[in-house]
Amino acid sequence: MTTTGDQARPRQARQDLAADPGRLAIFGGQRAVADPKLGTTWPVITDDDRAAVLAALDGPLVSDSDGDTPVSELERRWAQRCGTGHCVATSNGTIALALCLAALGVGPGDEVIVPALSFIATGLAPVHQMAVPVFADIDPVYFTIDPAAIEAAITPRTAAIMPVHLHGQVADMAAIAKIASRHGLAVVEDAAQAQGARYRGREAGSLGDMAAFSLQVTKNLPTCGEGGLITTDDPRLAEYARMGRQFGEVIEPGKDRAYISYQLGWNAKFSAVQAAFTLSQLDRFDADASARHESVTAFLDRLSALPGVRVPAVRQDTVHAWHILRLRFDPAAAGLTGVSPAAMRDALRRLLRAEGVPMSRYQLMPLPDQQVFTERTGFGGGYPWAAAAPEPRPDCPVARAVLADSLTLQKRHLNPAARDTLAQYAAAFEKVWRHLDTVAMLARAKQ
Repeated sequence: MTTTGDQARPRQARQDLAADPGRLAIFGGQRAVADPKLGTTWPVITDDDRAAVLAALDGPLVSDSDGDTPVSELERRWAQRCGTGHCVATSNGTIALALCLAALGVGPGDEVIVPALSFIATGLAPVHQMAVPVFADIDPVYFTIDPAAIEAAITPRTAAIMPVHLHGQVADMAAIAKIASRHGLAVVEDAAQAQGARYRGREAGSLGDMAAFSLQVTKNLPTCGEGGLITTDDPRLAEYARMGRQFGEVIEPGKDRAYISYQLGWNAKFSAVQAAFTLSQLDRFDADASARHESVTAFLDRLSALPGVRVPAVRQDTVHAWHILRLRFDPAAAGLTGVSPAAMRDALRRLLRAEGVPMSRYQLMPLPDQQVFTERTGFGGGYPWAAAAPEPRPDCPVARAVLADSLTLQKRHLNPAARDTLAQYAAAFEKVWRHLDTVAMLARAKQ
């Protein structure tokens, strides 16, 4: 069948529209990002990583083996890097937090102040110690716990503060340390997202009584699965954590295992194979972090020029680890009248993902809204809340506002070779910003 000129013209018109680089992809234009995953795989697994894992298979495979193991080597190197006297490897970051609280004597009837914006593990760790998590609001600029909100949350039952270095930004540890000292409280750093972050010249993990890191596969320093690290300067706390990860037993080099539990413990050991993988990753950790910092800051510099975009801020005298990039959007600053922040966020998510930028909502609600906390589904009829009888707490309006007007970029920027893809992401943002009228139209349609 012969195609006439009239029949061919609509097809040609569709092709012309698709070839128009200025037309939004959601309406048939070319995507701004040619290959959204190019150079964004994480973790990067090299032949050195594979060789390290294979070598570990020929040695002791558990952390309680006599003599040096990949686990003990990782503990030595991470303690040295953090500038702490001790490091204890665990099976994951969540159990690392719980072990820290247990070592510090936090238990039934106690309260632990945690930020209202964090991963669920931050709130669950106190509950596993039969302590009540008390949620304090966050700083609107850095997204870390607000020291003023900590002060307001302290009661006679408060035992500890658990600041989270959220997204790789260290919390205001000087202010937190003063509050803790004044009230006699322990400080446990939740540094799950903050490997390599620094505060006033000191590494995250060396700024409280104890700290917990996650080595989960998406983290800046990953393992091949799940893992955790505890750091502390106190040998007694380190020994408690070491016993706690091994059923409460004492494992002594050169002696047979006695199988005697001296304290309440878990089975929270870290495997030699996973430690070997992390050690290999650690060999290039600084080089990866340097490349990441350059590509991320170049990306954020371009986005900061767009009206209505608030890029992550870096607290003075800190080094940001850039684990997650959270962008806030201000409709008024973008000139979008009659548009709510949440509606702008949702419209941008649709448009940017169509362009090949995998923006997502990280955390759909503040921690106190999670069902496990609203319904107090703890142990045996609502414990620990039933024992502590906590008073009603202030709301967390800043955390709610941040979640309402923000989107995040996760994992894609961690690869040290992601610079070119991030540049395409920035071009996609700039393209969408040339169509703010469309953003407004889509946003208003959903309100």
